[in-house]
Amino acid sequence: MTDSYGPVSVSARSAVTADPAAATRPRNRKQLIVEAAGRVFSERGYHTASMGEIAAGVGITAAALYRHFPNKYALFAACADVMADRLVAALDEVPPGAPLTDVLTAVTRVTVAHRASGGVYRWEARYLNREDRRTLRAKFGHVVGRVDEAVQRAYALPDERLRASAALGAIGSITMHHTSIAQRRAEDLLSASALGVAATDPTAARRGARPVALPAQPVPRTRRAQILAAAVPLFARDGFANVTNGQIAEAVGLAPSALYRHYPGKVDILAAACLQAAGLLAQGVDQGLHEVAGPYDAVVALAATYVAYSFEYTALNTVAEAEFAGLPADLRQPLVLAQREHIAVWEQQLRLARPELDPRQARVLVHAGFGVVVEAGRRLRWRDSHENRDAVTALVVGALGL
Repeated sequence: MTDSYGPVSVSARSAVTADPAAATRPRNRKQLIVEAAGRVFSERGYHTASMGEIAAGVGITAAALYRHFPNKYALFAACADVMADRLVAALDEVPPGAPLTDVLTAVTRVTVAHRASGGVYRWEARYLNREDRRTLRAKFGHVVGRVDEAVQRAYALPDERLRASAALGAIGSITMHHTSIAQRRAEDLLSASALGVAATDPTAARRGARPVALPAQPVPRTRRAQILAAAVPLFARDGFANVTNGQIAEAVGLAPSALYRHYPGKVDILAAACLQAAGLLAQGVDQGLHEVAGPYDAVVALAATYVAYSFEYTALNTVAEAEFAGLPADLRQPLVLAQREHIAVWEQQLRLARPELDPRQARVLVHAGFGVVVEAGRRLRWRDSHENRDAVTALVVGALGL
């Protein structure tokens, strides 16, 4: 889930503001620009963000911004590199053979410290060109490798870096929501969550496991539904901003102008896709919680449902997660309400299973569980099988501390 409490403006998230000293061109101005840009890209998405908005966050003009970066893409690539470089540097300071807790603490500390700008790589990195994407992937591969070495030393299991990726997903989840929590509390909570993932045997049978019955995706019988069904895989593959009305129309055998008879614009197709995703997930949760025995089983059912939904509707879920920030406020509001309701169900059941948690802690852990699903699913290349679903569900339960 993108955010259980809706969008927060960049200025409200500790953006750098203008002051008289800015006119002296501080030596770290380029760093300040990258920090401000990371917040804007994370909050609004690459295509929606503007250079003017980023410049305003640093207290300079757009013309001054272009003296440091020739275009928006160059600035965006720099932001993606900075986050990866910070993680690599943090781990390079940890001695080889150090305990797993030291490794996870190092990653968690830098991730939480740069929470507001850390979301760039998770969804937006797909807009990097091939060479930059390859470079970024290599850096994160190094991070996963270091974490995996420590995980294997602590809990030796042959899982092809699955637990390492999932543990990093739990930690990285803090960049994808706005739950207010003190930095030290967040660090402790996420480090413990990641440690819980690392200690989980993903091949172990889940207590109380039962088959997950998800609602079937509606058969596209109308032209409007056919347009939506054709657009979703295009959005998931190429990104909403890169897909044209012509491509969508061609996929359903229409002239581009004919799309407007069914949707006012392309963004309305995106909104319909996000609403469909929210509806399918809500139905799945209702079915999954039917006749559960208690809070532990309820949380396990929620985890299994979310995992099944993510594997079965991968393209639809990817679009809903990655493109949410690009929706206009009026189209985003119904989705914010649906997200709040979904998070509230998780929070309630998790606090019943773990009464020592306060609402904020529970909320952070719920998002950590979502992060596990994203990164573990990517590691498994979303290959759908009962074994993979069960493995990821077990890792989510481990992240929640159950």
